[in-house]
Amino acid sequence: MRVCIVGAGAIGGFIGAKLAATGAHRVSALARGATLTALRRHGWRLREGGELQQAQVLAADEARQLGEQDLVIVAVKAPAMAAVAASIGPLLGSTTIVMPAMNGVPWWFGPATPALGSQPLETVDAGGEIAKAIPIERVIGCVVHASALVAEPGLVVHKMGRGLLIGEPQGGMSERVETLRAALEMAGFETTASADIRRGAWYKLWGNLVMNPVSAMTGATADRILDDPLVRSFCNAAMAEAAAVGARIGCAIEQSPDDRNAVTRKLGAFKTSMLQDAEAKRPIELDAIVGAVAEIGQRVGIPTPNIDALLGLTRLFGRAHGLYPDPPT
Repeated sequence: MRVCIVGAGAIGGFIGAKLAATGAHRVSALARGATLTALRRHGWRLREGGELQQAQVLAADEARQLGEQDLVIVAVKAPAMAAVAASIGPLLGSTTIVMPAMNGVPWWFGPATPALGSQPLETVDAGGEIAKAIPIERVIGCVVHASALVAEPGLVVHKMGRGLLIGEPQGGMSERVETLRAALEMAGFETTASADIRRGAWYKLWGNLVMNPVSAMTGATADRILDDPLVRSFCNAAMAEAAAVGARIGCAIEQSPDDRNAVTRKLGAFKTSMLQDAEAKRPIELDAIVGAVAEIGQRVGIPTPNIDALLGLTRLFGRAHGLYPDPPT
């Protein structure tokens, strides 16, 4: 396959390097700045299990330099998605598949959820501009259960997990999902084809919804958040609201917040992605992780007072630290 990675950071670099290492695909990258320079100089670089893997890559900063692809994997932060969607047109041929590997509620979630109606989710796709550029028919959804970090531009270090859950946004199984599953499996990922990818996305979001913003505001690792009974109680209340919203839109969760906390606790004293972004002074993915849940709750008539409070507090934190845009004047 002709594969292009858009956003060759931790997850994009991880997936790109492993696909390229099979030798079965031509894996290019759309990148910029120091990452682009490093990719052109060294190729794909992935440190996994103490070993450094390298593979050739064609890297460019403009989509027209790479041409049409069979598969485009988008692994950027949610705040960058609108700009990416507007720029990748030259990568998209008549049969090109786009697989976003991103945190939070993706832009395709609204069109794939009948209970939300025809209007786009403003928190993740204002005006429906992303969906116009990348129609849902092109999309295969992806939920990433893996952790990696960028040690230096262009060098990715795998930390844990190789899980990828993929599926058609509107449900069911398809030949193209199975073909992609086989390619990812061959590259070393533990890949599952899901007949209901929305539920998989909502379940991952359910845990990130509270851990990410609370850790960003407090600077605390996940274990310390769970060790504080007052904070844990607040988090559980917000998770219960998100579970009620999920049940209303066909994404029921069959665990209690305490069940999910037990899973999180096994990961130890880790820093969430939003805390890492806050520490690095990068924009936080607040809208995709928290704002979208509040918007969906409002749209389907489920009150979310704790989620609303979490959104307001984190938004204020983000604005005060230059990590989230100020309201329009």
